[in-house]
Amino acid sequence: MNAIDRIYSNEVGISFFWKKENNTMLPKIQVVFKDTGFLLTVNELKDFSEACRIAKETQCCGQCSMHKTCRSLLLRTPSDKIDIAVSKEELEQIHELITGTIFKLELKHWIMSSSLN
Repeated sequence: MNAIDRIYSNEVGISFFWKKENNTMLPKIQVVFKDTGFLLTVNELKDFSEACRIAKETQCCGQCSMHKTCRSLLLRTPSDKIDIAVSKEELEQIHELITGTIFKLELKHWIMSSSLN
């Protein structure tokens, strides 16, 4: 784990910078969950967060007794060719991972820009 700078983590995954790329002006953020990794920009993270919000509005089968754990929702990813089947519980955790990452990144940016003034 010495090769990464962790940004945020929860039960479903982790977000981090690769240390070797953290020195670039606009480093990409690695987000890993469900055995899948995404290397994303902040804008792509925001788009992904919006995709989570839209997926949350999708209705599951009303009669299903397993509606929270059934992987009946398709979550659009930043890759226009890949969607992921998730349950409502997984979707909540993924969305929390992404929004927590965005919050930490924006907070860090705000603190750094405030200290320069």
